[in-house]
Amino acid sequence: MISKITFYALIVACVLFNTEMILAQDANASSITIKGTVIEEISGQPVAFATVMVADNDTKKPISGTTTLDDGSFSLETDATNFYIEISFIGFQKRTFGQPVAKTSTIDLGKVALAEDAEQLQEVVVQGEESRTEFKLDKRVFNVGKDLSSTGASALEVLNNVPSVNVNIEGQISLRGSQGVQVLINGKPSVIASDGGNALGTITADMIDRVEVITNPSAKYDAEGTSGIINIVIKKEERKGLNGSISVNTGAPENHSVGISLNRRTEKFNLFSQIGVGIREYPDDIENRNVDLINNTTILTNGTEYRNENYYNFVLGTDYYINPTNVLTLSGNFALELEDQPSTTNFTALDGTNTTTSQWDRNEVTEATNPKLQYELQYKKDFQGNEDHTLLFSALGNFFGKDQSSDFVDSTISGEDKNSAQKTRTDFKESVFTFKLDYTRPFSKKWSMETGAQYVLNDVSNDYEVNNLVSGNFVNDPGLTNIFEYNQKVLGLYTTAAYEGEKWGIKAGARLEDTDLNTLLTNTNENNNQNYFNLFPSVHSSYKVSETLSLQAGYSKRIYRPRLWDLNPFFNIRNNFSIRQGNPNLLPEFTDSYEITSIFFVGKTSMNLGVYQRYTTDVIERVSSFENNVNTVKPLNIGTNRSTGLEFNSKYSPTNWLTLNGDLNYSQFTRNGSFDETTFDFSADQWSSKLMAKFKLPADIDFETTGNFQSSYQTVQSEVSENLFLDMGLRKKLFKGKAVLNLSVRDALASRVSESQITQANYEIYNRRQRGRFLALGFSYGFGKGEAMEFSGQRRR
Repeated sequence: MISKITFYALIVACVLFNTEMILAQDANASSITIKGTVIEEISGQPVAFATVMVADNDTKKPISGTTTLDDGSFSLETDATNFYIEISFIGFQKRTFGQPVAKTSTIDLGKVALAEDAEQLQEVVVQGEESRTEFKLDKRVFNVGKDLSSTGASALEVLNNVPSVNVNIEGQISLRGSQGVQVLINGKPSVIASDGGNALGTITADMIDRVEVITNPSAKYDAEGTSGIINIVIKKEERKGLNGSISVNTGAPENHSVGISLNRRTEKFNLFSQIGVGIREYPDDIENRNVDLINNTTILTNGTEYRNENYYNFVLGTDYYINPTNVLTLSGNFALELEDQPSTTNFTALDGTNTTTSQWDRNEVTEATNPKLQYELQYKKDFQGNEDHTLLFSALGNFFGKDQSSDFVDSTISGEDKNSAQKTRTDFKESVFTFKLDYTRPFSKKWSMETGAQYVLNDVSNDYEVNNLVSGNFVNDPGLTNIFEYNQKVLGLYTTAAYEGEKWGIKAGARLEDTDLNTLLTNTNENNNQNYFNLFPSVHSSYKVSETLSLQAGYSKRIYRPRLWDLNPFFNIRNNFSIRQGNPNLLPEFTDSYEITSIFFVGKTSMNLGVYQRYTTDVIERVSSFENNVNTVKPLNIGTNRSTGLEFNSKYSPTNWLTLNGDLNYSQFTRNGSFDETTFDFSADQWSSKLMAKFKLPADIDFETTGNFQSSYQTVQSEVSENLFLDMGLRKKLFKGKAVLNLSVRDALASRVSESQITQANYEIYNRRQRGRFLALGFSYGFGKGEAMEFSGQRRR
């Protein structure tokens, strides 16, 4: 099936040699000031960030240099006595000026007009240091060379060149084929890199020193992690410039947005902001079949569920560079979502001969107001003499609220009278506070240590009420009405020690976490208190076999704590025959994760091959119970799971107009467990793959396709069907990359269907869900040093 998927592509944008500046001083010479203004020859507009270089006449080596300001002006000093001046900018012809014969303290070049270089615009010229990847104990480091830093590309363009990392046209980041990646800036979370920010494009390639990729986090990071961590390290000296973009997007189903992103960097401040507004629509087609094999009755359900939203998003923050070794960050993100969920569900009741006994519709009108707030205060200190000697303190706060009301009306179409009405009310509030302290100390070039602490407080209140229409009046249903209080505190302490030689290194550490969890159903005074203290060790090692082959091995112990919705016993009554509810007595999962990976380079091809084994205890599985055609799904701790798998990833660029990226994951697993005298022992396997192709077409057009395949697999009760779907995208650069026109199609073949089947002795359940094809068209105009970066208006997770 994968062979039928069309290939797509992306090519590296035009690259121009950006000469490295070297300071050469003569203490006995007098200083000369060189100044002027750089403009475009045709338009007369100023050229910002053009390179002004002073070079030695004999050796042709750079002596000093600078870049032009927003108004095209520049000024620099030199003590050289035998030099020439060269002014350049990507897409324009260079201008060279010799040293004046007469000695003077000031050289005023006036207005320097640069003419467009048509040949340079059509060709890719790569000079200087190339980007490269290397292993560093528990992470892979992608060092950004001049082949990328001189292009003016965004941070997302840089990530697209990192092995195992992919960024699609919509700006979604995946690592080894999986999303849910945590992106850090200089080792710390940032509003710029958050799901709600969409502002990563305001960071340009020439600001980035390196990108660190962590697929199996050490004890330094949360024991409850994501699918991976990407850390973007910004150059200390790159603090000047204005970057931003204005974007307009539209799509079908309805998805329209307008966004403005700004990033201003000076010697002391880095100011970033974003404003976005929009509307979006998420239709979801559902189909359920509940079969009671004892009473020979069936309930068929079908309909379309909608979630329509108007949303507003505002980001504002600053990094304040107190001095070269101390930086303070203060930022905030406020978002407001106004939800409307008009949905109609059709029900049909059948008897044992498949004869319809009754039909009715259930109409829902739901409205909700969802405010979201994120804020952070961070302080980072770099100790003089070693850039890796750092102290970081951060305080982050998150708030989410939901004020929701729903009206449900059942209307009989035929057969038995099903007329009824219900009302629900939800008042939900969640606050999460995270305090973190990290200290890194290198003792030498080979030996280092890390230590730190983290304290996370999660406080939730969910006030839920159901009222039924009885004799013309709405009467409260006490069995479905309650206030659920959830409070969790996690204190973590960690330390690691590392040795890193030229070819071999090892890093070991441990993390202690104390978890205090309390849940309470206020009206009925039902509570569940859990307190557990756990040790999470980690060991990582790497070995550089050659310049083209490196190996890495690691072990870590992980935890998955039940989420709020895993614990909350109340449920949405949208479909009274298909109910999901939480389990307040749920225990956390613990996983021992072993992994051996390799990275191998052959020319322009990078290949990653890894094998892993994961052993998980107290596995959380969603188990169905069935009564009177009502299927109730509830999470339970069901035994253990041992999974052994193989991961393969390759990024291949056979030409400068084609890039291929493939991911393959295969695992074989064994499940052992029992619940209520039912045994759930079985063995099965599953595999998934993703194939991405990026093409560089004429007229500065990029085209990409992504084919995804997920095999069928077995759970403790059900069989989940295979899934194959295709995403496509087209991007046209305008005005030398300052503007971008995007067209994307998600699930182009409308084949992305979630389908599962449960077959038990007393009942059968079939579920099908499909969202269908999504089309999006966007235009973005960027200004400053980088390319345009679209505001996608994506949902915050």
